[in-house]
Order: sequence, then structure tokens, then C-alpha cells
Amino acid sequence: MTRFSAFSLFSNALGGHKDWPEHWPDAAPKPAYDAIIVGGGGHGLGAAYYLAKRYGIRNVAVLEKGWIGGGNTGRNTTIIRSNYLYDESAHLYDHAVKLWDGLSQDLNYNTMYSKRGVMMLAHNVHDIQSLKRHIHANRLNGVDNEWLTPQEAKAYCPPLNISPDARHPVLGAALQRRGGVARHDTVAWGYARAAAALGVDIIQNCAVTGINRGADGAVTGVETTRGAIACRRVGVSAAGHTSIIMRMAGLDFPLESYPLQALVSEPVKPVFPCVVMSNTVHAYISQSDKGELVIGAGTDQYVSYSQRGALHIVEHTLAAICEIFPIFRRMRMLRNWGGIVDVTPDRSPILGKTPVKGLYVNCGWGTGGFKATPGAGDLLAYTMAKDEPHPINAPFNLDRFRNGRLIDEAAAAAVAH
Repeated sequence: MTRFSAFSLFSNALGGHKDWPEHWPDAAPKPAYDAIIVGGGGHGLGAAYYLAKRYGIRNVAVLEKGWIGGGNTGRNTTIIRSNYLYDESAHLYDHAVKLWDGLSQDLNYNTMYSKRGVMMLAHNVHDIQSLKRHIHANRLNGVDNEWLTPQEAKAYCPPLNISPDARHPVLGAALQRRGGVARHDTVAWGYARAAAALGVDIIQNCAVTGINRGADGAVTGVETTRGAIACRRVGVSAAGHTSIIMRMAGLDFPLESYPLQALVSEPVKPVFPCVVMSNTVHAYISQSDKGELVIGAGTDQYVSYSQRGALHIVEHTLAAICEIFPIFRRMRMLRNWGGIVDVTPDRSPILGKTPVKGLYVNCGWGTGGFKATPGAGDLLAYTMAKDEPHPINAPFNLDRFRNGRLIDEAAAAAVAH
């Protein structure tokens, strides 16, 4: 078993890792680490990379129950933006966008980050008022955002239907030009390669089954399907399954998990120049580098771990897309899927320390997980290395659900949850 157990064919490209025994003898001591990250998605791999690069903590293991990037990192619509309403959220997501900007150079791996712009449509008076409020709030926080007339929106995105007779008439739009997309699997592989090159062990097909604690209640390690691993710092970044893992440490988290659906079309030549989102009808669309139209739908209205979701959600989204972009009515859809998103009562993430000493958490991102990837990884690494939150993620602590200081991003995120 190599450190990249499911990708041993690529071990040379990833740094030529030495082999470990396939099974550790029961009498032999298990490997001990300075830090363990539970979850081998973009956030977990990013945290491991920044622990190694920024803080010199290289004796780190990333434990993934499946394969790296096989969860929500590979099941999203790859949109990047920071046009969130509230101060705390704007600072958090803009921190991520700034890291996205130089990530390919930092990792020496092309993440295919494309700053093509994210445009949000207004279909009624309420939308206009809400989006203009976003624009003003964003500018106060140093985040770029601007108002477009229907004609300006059409010029920026020619396939857009701005006819006043349309079922969903376009009355204007908010545009964040720094927003865009990146290639999700390249982000996972970029962080994995860079972290491995710094000495991080990435152990796939290794599910965590328990969290061990000492007499003082502090973390002493984890139990896994491959045996026990000793460690006094554990960061959990396992989207959709955080509540399950937290219960292993005796913690009850304010999270619910929902399927979030998306789909892609057959590939066509370049036709769609940006990302367009509509909060009113909950439909968003962009075009991938392979030519597919990447379409995002909403979350199901019931709690589930299903990675498929309800058909009526997709039908509603496709109907809206066909109304807003009539040229796509003859496009065929190739596949659809559902990611499992953790949702908190205030629709904002939890990123920081837990009541258990040595246990840290990064969860509850809802629909914001992918766009936050480098920022979430960077801030989780800071919190674990310093044993205290960074000022950016300090407001996103668990205590806010006890004292009532909720961030309440919800629909203020400019997309309905």
C-alpha cells in the first residue's frame, strides 16, 4: 500500500513514495502523527498542504474513506465567487478568492481557474433591491460587484433572453468580474501532489470508525478500518458526514444533510462566456472546458444521504434554463448527480475548535464549499497549528449557536438554499 493507495500507479509522479506494509502487525506500534485530517476532499487536502507549507507541520496524515476528491469536491458546479452579503461571509469567501488567484502557481499545477465573471439575474423588484444591497455591501468590504442593465447583461452574455415577454424577464443583473470557475478534480490533485511532496501521508480507503480520548478528555487518536492511529490533533473536514464523526467524540452538532443536485449536457463548442445564476428560479449555468453546460439545481426539501435526489428539482431547473436561454432547448443532458451538503441553522459554516481538546472542525458550508476551498484549508490549518481561530474564521465558531450571534447568511448568500 502506498501513501496514495488507490493511485499507486501514479506514485512516482507524486514523489516516489516508499511502500508501507499492507497490514500492520497487531503487536507493532501504529504510526503516530502530529496532525490527522479526516476527509480527503479539497478542504482536507488543502489544510494538510498549508499545515506543511506555512507551519512546518509535515508529519500529517489525511484519511479518506474512499478516494481523494471522490466526495463533494468532485460533485459540484465549480463556481467561485465572494459576493456574500454579511461582513463575516464577505471576508471569508474573499480570502478564498484571493488564494484562488495564485493557486496554480503556488501548487505548480493548473487548477484551470477562469475569472470569467459571475452574473446574478434580477427578475422582479425584490431581486433588484436585494442585489443592489449586495453590491453596496460588497463594495464596503472591498469586494468587487456592479449593477448591469438588461442590455449590458445581454452584451456580457449573448445567449441571455432579455425579452420583456419572457416568463422570467431579466430586469438587470449584478456582476462580480473576479468570479468564475475552476476544475474541481485538478484542485484535489493539485493539493494532494503538493502536500505529498512536503511529506504528508494520504491514506485512501481508510474510514474513521472512532475517536479516542484520554482521561482528561483530550483527543489521543482515531480508530480506522486499518487500525488505530495515535495523534493529539485531529481536524475533521468530511462534508455530509461531520455529524456522524462528531458523535464518535460525544458531540451533537447542529447540522442537517441534504442532497444538492446538478447535471451536465452533451459537449458543444464554446457558446457560454460566463457564469449566470438566478436566485428566483434557482438555476445556474456555465460551460466547462470540455464543452459541457454545467447546470446547478437546488437542494431537496428533505434530509437524506442520497447522491441522486428528487427528479422534480432537476425538471424545475431545466425548465427555467430553457426559458432564460432558449437556444439550449434542444440540448441533451448526459448525467446528473447529487452532492451531500451539511447545512447549519444559519446557513453559514462552522470552522474552528470544538469543546474536545485537540479536535477541530470544518463543516456546514451548504452550497458554498467548493468556492471556499483554499480559504477553508488555509484557515483550518491556522486554527490547528495555533490552537486558536484566525480573525477571519473566529465568527464561525460553534458557540454562536449557544449565544445567538448567528450569521444568518441563508438567502443572503445570493442563492437559495
